Amino acid sequence: MTLTPEGAGARADAPVKLLAAYEAGDFFLATERRTVLAAGTAEILTEPDPVRLGEQATAALAEARVPIAAGVLPFDPARHPSRVVLPRSVHIAGSAHPGAAALTARDVGIAIGTRPVPRPSRHREAVARAVSELRHGELRKVVLARALDVEFADPVRPEAILHNLLRENPHGYTFAAGLPGGSSLVGTSPELLVAKEGDRVFAYPHAGSAPRHADPATDRAAGEALLASVKDQEEHAVLAEAVVETLRPFCRKLDAPTVPALVGTPTMWHLGTTVTGELLDRDVTALRLAAALHPTPAVCGTPTGAARELLGRLEPFDRRYYAGAAGWVDAEGDGEWVVSIRCAEVAHTALRLYAGGGILAASDPEAELAETSAKFQTLFRAMGFDPEST
Repeated sequence: MTLTPEGAGARADAPVKLLAAYEAGDFFLATERRTVLAAGTAEILTEPDPVRLGEQATAALAEARVPIAAGVLPFDPARHPSRVVLPRSVHIAGSAHPGAAALTARDVGIAIGTRPVPRPSRHREAVARAVSELRHGELRKVVLARALDVEFADPVRPEAILHNLLRENPHGYTFAAGLPGGSSLVGTSPELLVAKEGDRVFAYPHAGSAPRHADPATDRAAGEALLASVKDQEEHAVLAEAVVETLRPFCRKLDAPTVPALVGTPTMWHLGTTVTGELLDRDVTALRLAAALHPTPAVCGTPTGAARELLGRLEPFDRRYYAGAAGWVDAEGDGEWVVSIRCAEVAHTALRLYAGGGILAASDPEAELAETSAKFQTLFRAMGFDPEST
């Protein structure tokens, strides 16, 4: 089943009404094609093995009265469980854009303190250590992230952050999902991990980044410099190659351009490649494909095992569901899963924001720190922060 807007005469304001209906703990995903709200919880699947999780979801949906299961995959299934929910109700509408742009920004609250994890100087040191290992070992790439803890005077409502993210990001994938323990993951990702419709499969890997600029000429030059960057082209090639090779055993046909395209968000330029394929077996599910792809070199590195081990030594925090995946799957195996980046975990009066960057042997620690700072801007804008004061 391919999800389509409810009703032949679906109203143009229906996606915005779904946004208004979202409550903390629900699943929400808005793309350029559709808006999905999976509300309430009828059953929770937490199988740690993502392949078995997909099998459980398929079996549960065969007996369920709702069309999809939806939720999140963690960065590391060995440390945290996946959380896929059979909701009590599902609502689908068309694209939330451009209607969402006319919404009024919602107040998120008053921040009373921030704490970077690690401190910026420590992140630069971690990048330098990673570069040394990349130059003298078998690693091709590792992704290092940092976090920012923000404390608020009053409880933060994930609904307000989701509202502002959708309003300000007309492209990409704006999402929210409940997490174990009652917190929520909210974000807007530029990157589609995988989508499946019938016998067709799609992926949209992103790697290689540069900040946007207010001045049009400077902004245009930044995009052109990114396209010309040998380091960023190499970083992207590592990712695109891994995605293609992972999907190849599932496909009879697979197509990926040899040159990436320049992709813009309100805060960042990226290099992106659209990968399309025809599946050998149309019964393979979107969740099974997501499990095969995750974690890609865009969020971990390559080779995966060595990269995961190195970032585990260099990052002084637990990623939890950052750099995992958020999405849905239906009884026929169709679905969409996006990489959970440009996101924050919301827990009562606290937010933890995450941002990362791909490190290669040619990486510069100062430039990598600046890249993570630029990536934080997506959430800063949604929270009403003044970037200059943070």
